[in-house]
Formats: sequence, C-alpha cells, structure tokens
Amino acid sequence: MLPESALAAFRSALGADRVFDDAITRTLYAHDETPRHVEPEAVLFPASHADVAALVHIAFEHGIALTPRGAGSGNVGGALPAPGSVVVSFECMRRVLEFDPGNRLIVVEPGVVTEDIDRIARSAGLFYPPDPGSGAYCRIGGNLAMNAAGPRAVKYGVTRDYVLGLRAVTGSGQEIRTGCRTTKGVTGYDLTRLLVGSGGTLALITEATLKLLPAPAAVATLRACFASNRAALDAVGRVMHQAVLPCALEFMDHHAIDAIRPTGAAGDLPSGTRALLMVEADGAAQDLPRQIAALEQALAGEGLLDMRSGFKRDDIARLWAARRSLSHAVKRIAPLKINEDVVVPVSQLADFVDFIDHTAQVQRLPIVSFGHAGNGNLHVNLMVHPDDADEMRRAHLALEAIMLRVLALDGTLSGEHGIGTEKRRFVPQEIDPVTLDLMRAIKQQFDPHGLLNPGKLFPD
Repeated sequence: MLPESALAAFRSALGADRVFDDAITRTLYAHDETPRHVEPEAVLFPASHADVAALVHIAFEHGIALTPRGAGSGNVGGALPAPGSVVVSFECMRRVLEFDPGNRLIVVEPGVVTEDIDRIARSAGLFYPPDPGSGAYCRIGGNLAMNAAGPRAVKYGVTRDYVLGLRAVTGSGQEIRTGCRTTKGVTGYDLTRLLVGSGGTLALITEATLKLLPAPAAVATLRACFASNRAALDAVGRVMHQAVLPCALEFMDHHAIDAIRPTGAAGDLPSGTRALLMVEADGAAQDLPRQIAALEQALAGEGLLDMRSGFKRDDIARLWAARRSLSHAVKRIAPLKINEDVVVPVSQLADFVDFIDHTAQVQRLPIVSFGHAGNGNLHVNLMVHPDDADEMRRAHLALEAIMLRVLALDGTLSGEHGIGTEKRRFVPQEIDPVTLDLMRAIKQQFDPHGLLNPGKLFPD
C-alpha cells in the first residue's frame, strides 16, 4: 500500500481526478495481453510533460516503482505492473503538438493512437510507415517502448527508423531532449535510438518527433498458394533476392489455413493449399504492373498451386480476406494464445518452421505460425488451455525449445513485441555477459533507483 503522503503528493501535482487507487481501476490496469494479472497500488493519468516530470520526482522521493502504459495491447508483459508499483497511463496525453508537412514531420504525445498519425499524415499526401497490427488502438508511446513494426517493415523499416527526436524524463527526474528535427545529425551519442525499444526502463517518453514519407500513389497485391510450408518459404527467399522490394511479404502455415477454413475465408483457396504468401507492392500506378510481374516470376516455382493479383481496392480486400480473418480464427483452437515474436535469417525460415512442426508433434500442442516472412519475423502461437496443468507444462517445454532453436539459427528473441517479463530469462542466451553488464550500467545511469518498469527486459 502506498504511503498516504505519496498519494497526497500525486494528487497535489496531477489533480485528484487523475489519481486513482480504488479497486476497480486497479483491476482494470492489472494486465496487458498476457494472461498474468498484477494489481498496481494506484493508477496515474498525467496530461502533460510537466505532469510526468512531477510524478517522477515524487516517485523518486518515496522510492515508488512506476509502470508506464499505453493501450496495454502488448504481448510480453511490458505494461504488466510490477508488485507494489504505480501505473502511469499515458492515454490522456493524446495531443498532436505540431504537424509540419513541409518538413515531413509530426510531433505527438505518447497517447496518440498510431493509426491517427498515419491518417493525419495522409491528409497532406504523406504517410507514417510503421503499421503494427494493433494500429487502430495501440498508442505511439507503446510502439516507441517496444520498437513496434508490422507488415510494411520489410520495405520501410520499424518505429525506430522514423523517430527524429524525443522528449523524456529519466528515472531520477531529469528532463531530457534527444535527437533533432532534421533527417541527418550526428551531434553526440544517439540517445534517441537507445530509448526506442528500451521498454520504458530508461525514461518516460513525453513527446516524439516523427519522420513522415510521401504516400505511395498506388498499391497492388499478390496471393500465392503453395503445397507446403517449405515451398512457400523457398519462394520468400527468391522474392527477397531480386530487385523489386515488396512493401509486405506475409506467410501463413498450414495450421493457420486449417484455422480459417471454418470461417469461410479459405473458400477460394485451391485444394491442397498448405501455405500462403501475401505479397504487396506500392509506388507509381504506372510502375505497379512491372513490379507485380517481377514478383510473380520470383514466386513461381515448385509447389506453387495458384497465384492471383489485385490492383483495385475491392480485389485487394478479397485477396487479404484469409490473412485478415486469422487473428480471430486461431482463438477458436484454445482459450489462451501464447504469442511469440521471433526472427531468424530468411534463409533459415523453412528449417525453423519444420522445427516448430516437429516440436508441436513432440509436445502434442497446436502451434500456428504466421507473420512477416520478408524480415524472417514469425509469430509463433502456442494454443493452450490454461487450466490444464500438463498442457501448460508441455507448452513451456515447447517454448524453451523454440527460443533456443531461434538463437542456434543466429536469430533474435523479438522482432517487434519486445522482451517484457515473458522473455527476459532467455536474454543471457542471446547477449554476452560483458555486453549485458554494460546495458545494466546504462540502466543505472538513467534510473539509479531502478524505479522505471522494474522486472522487465533483463533477468534479475
């Protein structure tokens, strides 16, 4: 329980209507998309940079841990409250502070919904490329914390690639600005890139200056059906080895296709389809036929059953129907989805998916794999019944085997979800002790009392 003096200080700094310690609010903010629940001691709703600076000073004075939170849509426990902590929810900080189309940038607070940034940019012929699947409701602060991405990352990169500068408050209450407003700049250390992806463990971000790009004039889509996972993933290698870089290259394995069949979304897939690739190109309308022809040539090969293209909005939507239906379809398999987000070199994808299938058989679990194949980034979904203790035991064995296999293939533990609480035990397997000690020293410099999002990212 928080000292009454701390609660009074928070209420004085933020206003009584922005500090809640009632049971209902604490329960609402006790979880993210993981199955875990930890109730915070209170929930704070800052409305400005000054509010954040004030609450960090109070927390520092009283030794209170802070758990930053955007929309709580993460899959790794990044927004899961630490025991005894206070949640800092940024949902009230949703102002667009500046939109400068002439310099192709926008300045936003962390509570702005990601899709809204893209909508504003497109009003001036620009766009914000990072497109996480939760873009309609996730907030840019959470994207910054986890360095989120999405299908367009294969061509346009991830959140970090679009952050010009940040305003933030460190764990000791220091107010800092990083980066610059120009696309080139090498003054000092690159603290901007350090903060993006740090999971809220170094500083609380209060403003982000984001780079925008000219919006592509047109988009075209290919859907390619294959007889096996390996045939599809071999085709991914061919696509990524030729000159036309797709703006999306998505993969669905045979378990994913089996999951969508009851929904009717697989009705127009040819018989024998065991893997699916969605490939998208963008650019000038007159150039798209050339791009699509090159991509079709790369996709053609052994195991290809069917390939369809779409250049008009309605045709593109029909081609994407199978992929769009997947998220809800897999939830019918089992009540709990352990959603892992790993990356391996593209050349290792086929062997990795074979290993996942083998692990599923050994542990007698449904494991559905899909994701951003052009980056080697797969979402590996273990479907389990949380009230079945033996099944959960087998799921943890499968998870450990998969993570170790990722690292053995020179991959990485996360491509866009982050580490949070769920993967931190595997971090020493990927990062050597000397480097890990240096990272801990950086954490100590930014957050000397360890108050920002404790229990995340690094093992104890």
